Amino acid sequence: MIHTIIKNKPTRLFLILSGIFITNALIAEFIGVKIFSLESTFGLQPVDIKLFGGSYSFNLTCGVLLWPVVFVMTDIINEYYGVKGVRFLSWLTICLIAFGFLMVYGAIQTEPNGWWVTSKKEAGIENMSVAFNGIYGQGLGIIIASMTAFLVAQLIDVFVFHRIKKMTGEKKIWLRATGSTVVSQLIDSFVVLFIAFYFYPKLIKGQGEPWPFDQLIAICIVNYIYKFIVALLLTPVIYLVHNRIERYLGQEQATAMKKAAMGDES
Repeated sequence: MIHTIIKNKPTRLFLILSGIFITNALIAEFIGVKIFSLESTFGLQPVDIKLFGGSYSFNLTCGVLLWPVVFVMTDIINEYYGVKGVRFLSWLTICLIAFGFLMVYGAIQTEPNGWWVTSKKEAGIENMSVAFNGIYGQGLGIIIASMTAFLVAQLIDVFVFHRIKKMTGEKKIWLRATGSTVVSQLIDSFVVLFIAFYFYPKLIKGQGEPWPFDQLIAICIVNYIYKFIVALLLTPVIYLVHNRIERYLGQEQATAMKKAAMGDES
């Protein structure tokens, strides 16, 4: 029976797309603790964006390297498997991310081995246990913010995607895919930072002071500019993936799946 399930092309495709979707989302969560300079990474001088009286450059979390891929996968899955397919994967991903952080929390609570703590002194790491806890021990506020932003952005992405497709039909793949990603990433950029660095510190004592409102808005805008540009750059990739899927499924099967997906908005 397992062989029969895997042999079914739509099922196999869903497994492949789901694997890419979940893997990218999980990795994005865990590498998101690192802040990097986009300009310096490419050997360029940091830009000087003037916003609300402050000066900002593209200092981003490493999670933004993968989140655009997640939202492209959302649109591809939405195209062939509809709202229920995306909703199922979104909730499954949230549960797996929560499970992952729970396991990391458990690992942090374990007592480190003595020789391991100092095993990387030659590499400049004085205490491996402190380094491990510092990297993986993200605050609860960031975890809550990230998962909330992901879920909200996914639901908005699905909604916008279907609204655009209803207006344009099968044409203009770029408009529904890129358009829905651009809108959902806008929401994601603001939700995650506002929850983690504005509302959470206000509601929970001992979490430091909330970021100044003007600074928070400015950082949200800078983050969104990056995501907007990446969404546009990924447009050719969307067409490439669509073409490969159409060839894999066959025109008849692909058309039937897209028609069924459009009728599945409950």
